[in-house]
This record gives sequence, structure tokens and C-alpha cells, in this order.
Amino acid sequence: MGHRQQLIHSTSPLLELEKSHFNTIVIGGGIVGAGILRDLALHGVDSLLVEKKDFASQTSNSSSKMLHGGIRYLENFDFALVHEALSEKNLWLKLAPHICKEKHFYLPVYKDSLRPLWMVRLGIYLYDFLSNFQNATRGFADKEKTLKEIIHIKEHNLSGSGIYSDAIVDDGKLTLEVIMDAINKENACALNYTSASDISKDNNGHYKLTLRDELTDQERTVTCENLVIATGPFTDRFMKENLPQVQWSDKLLPSKGSHIWVRRTDFPLEHPVVLTPSDGRVIFVIPHHDRVLIGTTEEEVKDDFFDVTPSENEIDYLLTNLNEFFPGAKIGRDNITESFAGIRPLVMEDDAQNRGKTAREHKVFTPLSKLYVIVGGKYTTFRTMAQDITREIIKAQNISYNPDKTKVPLSKKCQYNFFHKPELTREIIEKIIKDELPRTYDDLEKRRIHSEDFDKVLTEYFTKHTL
Repeated sequence: MGHRQQLIHSTSPLLELEKSHFNTIVIGGGIVGAGILRDLALHGVDSLLVEKKDFASQTSNSSSKMLHGGIRYLENFDFALVHEALSEKNLWLKLAPHICKEKHFYLPVYKDSLRPLWMVRLGIYLYDFLSNFQNATRGFADKEKTLKEIIHIKEHNLSGSGIYSDAIVDDGKLTLEVIMDAINKENACALNYTSASDISKDNNGHYKLTLRDELTDQERTVTCENLVIATGPFTDRFMKENLPQVQWSDKLLPSKGSHIWVRRTDFPLEHPVVLTPSDGRVIFVIPHHDRVLIGTTEEEVKDDFFDVTPSENEIDYLLTNLNEFFPGAKIGRDNITESFAGIRPLVMEDDAQNRGKTAREHKVFTPLSKLYVIVGGKYTTFRTMAQDITREIIKAQNISYNPDKTKVPLSKKCQYNFFHKPELTREIIEKIIKDELPRTYDDLEKRRIHSEDFDKVLTEYFTKHTL
């Protein structure tokens, strides 16, 4: 479809902003920036979020699609992080059950596994303990039950499997719903395809930024009292290019993680499975409605971080390990329906270069007054990560900060997600365009709609409407 890159609206939302000064501007439209905007909006703080690409089009749409405590982090003794993440996972299962679903994860154990059976059973008990026993289940399956529950799993040397609870999530849609909830308040705005540059201080001590609409090339100058940089893996480059006065030093150890989707008819797996290859990595194999997700990898990346794709080596790595653990499945490249990759914003710790062992904790830096830079962290803990910044901004407005404000359900839902795929109609398209902030028809196909009828219905809609 040649019109997919065409604009849905001819006017620029940047030029439609009713004002040019905000209390807080957040740069970065991933899950962390979205969480910051929502918390500020719920407390009545005047805020604007800008994102250079489409909302949730980069790292926050490229995860393993899980809300989880991080069972593998137990080996690093990151107990506080695991406890926090499990609390957040269980919170979102209650707040957004339409988009987050709890599943029983199976962790097969073999006689030659890196982690023996007793260690796995102890780890699962500790994992449940750190959730305050709020996880749905924990347990153990012997060899016979494992072979019955996990189709095509390798039988040789199989001892059994541990069973624990985590959640799967439509990560891109949760990010979008958090943004939609924020801008449902009168004091919050969000602009996608809007870049920020030429950052300086004006005569009033406010931050001055040049905002540019990446689709129309139109520009506008805005100011703010507080500036938040929540650009994930892009942070080091952004700070050096746009805030040279800070003399920023690298804080991140970028790590590329890739995934592949295969048809569930080719691999009819019923339960998520955690694979532990001999290299010490972890690979998740997670069934969704009509397909199965396999990932992730850990690869150094030095090129452009935007819109990255899996390398041939990464795809080979995933397929090799998948077929080693599921020899009867015989999954090859012909079974892959889609692949994607993203860059994890891992925080550099003492110049450590082991991406698999790098902690997923976050850090907040304030290199200048009222300039907040947040790096690291993991998707699951975005709400509490945001609070480390929003708490300071809100208190400075002489407003009492309430950490429970963000513990309420989201006010708007996306029309489509992994678990809800209604028949595509013109009315649904119109509602998506009104509420979900797409700016191109490509946004509709890639990040708003999951439908086999996309081409037919959208072409019909496009030929009848000039927006």
C-alpha cells in the first residue's frame, strides 16, 4: 500500500499547542516517559511529552512482552529489584487485566543443566516469597508431567521442571494507554514525531527548546521550568548532542535484544517455557493467541539505535537453541512470521561488559538544576521509576505528593491488543484515529491494529476519506 507513509492529518499538532511554556517537558515517549507524564498529570502539573518517532515504537515495543520480577536476577542477589518488580507486576494484573495476563512458566531442568533441580526449586520458592506469596502458583512437574505439558520438549536427561508465575503483556499498547490516560487530563499534552534540540537557558532561568515536527519540518520554540530526559538507550547520544554544557559521560551499556515470532499452528505450545542454554543466557518461549514468541539475545550494538532489526546471527542463535530444546518441533526460517529487535538501556556498572549480568536497576541524574535524566531500569518497574522524578517536581510546586494516585486503572483502552482483536470496521478505525494518536497510516498497521483485514478495510477507508 503506497499510502501508508501518508499523513492522516495535514496539520501539525505541534503548531496547534495552545501555549509555549510548561512546568515540565518530558523528552521520550517510551514507557518511562509515559509513566512520568501520567504521574505529573494526575497531580495537576502542567506537562508536555515529546517523542521523536511514534509513541512506543522503539524499546518499549521490543521487549519479551512480559511483566515479571526477573527470576534470573536472583543469582545476582538483586532481591530488592525482584521484590519491587513482582509487586508492580501483580499491581498491573489488577489495574489492566485486559492487557496483562498471568501465566504459568515452565523451567525444564536436565541432569547437565547449569542450575540443578534443588537450586531451581529454591529459586522458585524465593521468587514467590519476594512476591509476598501473591504469585498465582509455584510448584514442580516431574519428567512425565513435563513431557505431557510441554510439546516437543527434549526428553534425554530431563529431570523435570520448575513452575512459577509471571505475566505476559502487550508492551506497546500498555505504553500507549498510559499516555492516553495522561492526556485525558487537561494539564497534559503528548506529541509524537516531535524532536527536541538547541536546549539552553533563557533569561528567566527556564529551559528553552526548539521542537521540530519530523513529518512536516515545522518548528516551534517552547520553554519549561523542569526538563526530564527519558530517552532510554538513546540517552548518552542525546545528552552529548543537545546538552553539551553538561559534559555528559556515558552511563549506558547498550544491549540489543532480538525476538522472532513463529506460527502457533507450526508449534502448538500451551505454556511459556524458560530455556537455559549452556552459555548461561535465558531464552523465553511464550505462546500467544495465534503465534509463539522466542527471545531474547544479548548483542553489543554501536550503530544507529533507531528501528534496529535482528541480525542473521541472532536469528540463527534463537533457532539453534529452540531446536535443541524442542527437537521434535523442527522450526526453521520458513516458520518465522516476523522478527523484531530493541536496545536495552542497561546501566554501566564499574565498566562491566557482561550484558547478561548487568543489573536492571535505574539511576536518576541531575547534572543541572531542574534537569532530570533517568537511565536504566526495566519495563515492569516504570511506575516506581517515574516516581523518583515526579516526587521532586510535584513537591516543588507545593503540592502534596501521593504515590497511590498512579494505582488507579487507566481511563482509556486501545481498540486492539494481543488479547482482544475485534473485527476491523470503519468505526473502529475512526476511534483509533481520534484516541490513539497515530499520525501516519503506517502507525495504524504496525502499532495500532492487529488484523488480517487491515489492507482491505483501510484501503476502503482511505479512498472515502480525506483527512
